[in-house]
Amino acid sequence: MYILKTEQSFDSAHFLYGYEGKCRNLHGHRWRVVAEICADTLQPQGQLKGMVTDFGDIKKDLQELADFYDHALIAEEGTLKPATKEAFKEEGFRIIWVPFRPTAENFSRHFYELLKEKGYQMHAVSVYETPNNCAVYCEQKERQNG
Repeated sequence: MYILKTEQSFDSAHFLYGYEGKCRNLHGHRWRVVAEICADTLQPQGQLKGMVTDFGDIKKDLQELADFYDHALIAEEGTLKPATKEAFKEEGFRIIWVPFRPTAENFSRHFYELLKEKGYQMHAVSVYETPNNCAVYCEQKERQNG
């Protein structure tokens, strides 16, 4: 199997609603997203001969996803009081609401699924919230006995 990797990063803030620990407070990360695309064979002809796909396409698509989340507050839907939401809105802060707790684990699956929707054959997505801590999502593939 061939695996291509590319990565992008973005800076954003989040908090973990209902968490008993430091991460319940609003804080920021430089999120690093590493996408792994896979294929059993290479393109047999044409411009992409000998390639899985064009690295430029993967880089562009992952960069668009990272840019969307860059310099925003990422919050789980339903976790801020209406007055807090209104205060952020009045201040002009950019909030991105997500239907999941904004953890590295959930983001790894989220980015995996978004790239899969773009037509890539995904192997895994790793999301680092610090240089030493990451979560990886990959779908369970049935293994063949050989």
